[in-house]
Amino acid sequence: MQNLSSWVARNRWVWSLIGVLILWGILSLLTDRVSLHSLSGVATSASFLVLAALGQMFVVTTGRGNIDLSIASVIALSAFVGLIVVGGSDGRIGLGLLAVLGIGLAVGLTNAVLVVLFRIPAMIATLATGYVLATTTLIANRSIAGAVASPALAFVAGGKVGGVPVMFLIALAAVALSSLVLGRLAYGRTLSATGQNARAARLAGVRTGRVTATAFVISSTLAALDGALLSAYVGGAFLEMGAPYLLQSVGAVVLGGSLIFGGSSTAVGTLFGCILLVLIVTTMQIAGLPPGTQDIVQGVVIIGVLALAGRPVLRRIARAGPAGARAAGAQ
Repeated sequence: MQNLSSWVARNRWVWSLIGVLILWGILSLLTDRVSLHSLSGVATSASFLVLAALGQMFVVTTGRGNIDLSIASVIALSAFVGLIVVGGSDGRIGLGLLAVLGIGLAVGLTNAVLVVLFRIPAMIATLATGYVLATTTLIANRSIAGAVASPALAFVAGGKVGGVPVMFLIALAAVALSSLVLGRLAYGRTLSATGQNARAARLAGVRTGRVTATAFVISSTLAALDGALLSAYVGGAFLEMGAPYLLQSVGAVVLGGSLIFGGSSTAVGTLFGCILLVLIVTTMQIAGLPPGTQDIVQGVVIIGVLALAGRPVLRRIARAGPAGARAAGAQ
């Protein structure tokens, strides 16, 4: 039993997986509209969320309560720019992707400068960046008339190979790569060290500023790619396209077992967290709940998980006394 508890503590993603299985079972019993065929739709919807959530996961891992609030604006702007640059032509996909990735790189570097060099809290810095991008998106909206997605991108975003959505395969590849980075590469170890205790990491020789900056660049780049693919999937772009991914990207990271305080994350758990959130939304849609109520339910679920996740840390700080509180503050 103790070994099982230790294994569960090390693999917190198991709780989101259990949640997925339970909710899928309940849906299967309550409605005949849930089947293996409908699982394809859930997988596709979750795949777009996975790309945004993985980027958010890297930022959250840096600790200090860091969250990237510019993700929604990056997705929306990239969707518009991708459609405008590609112009429905497969021959311009390369140029369109370069433009979109350029947006992600520029926004990520801007956020990194604000957070690392100017020491502005991440939530304030990325929120301000998001407001600037929202204005830019309004300008891009004037040039979108007549723009359509290219056939190749539309297939990548909405097509299937052997009955499996191509987007889900891309999401799995992104999860596998993120797991490799977190668990095997030096950057993953320095990222976790920075999130656990930035001061101690600096004393150990870790360039914490560079590590944190890289996390913001990864987040914006993945969000930009997500926006381009999302516009190809829906066949267009609109101003609030990225809005649902702001709350859900944070929620998926937390539900997947990553610590909101930073220092420990799981890409596999983030994948299961995304699927769980999509299933929750699907359940509410089948129940006929209005969109406002759906947002409330998602918020309550995320707050509940955050509260449960914070209790063990608060207990450890309380047991450690003033020294523990100082250590937590150093993070």
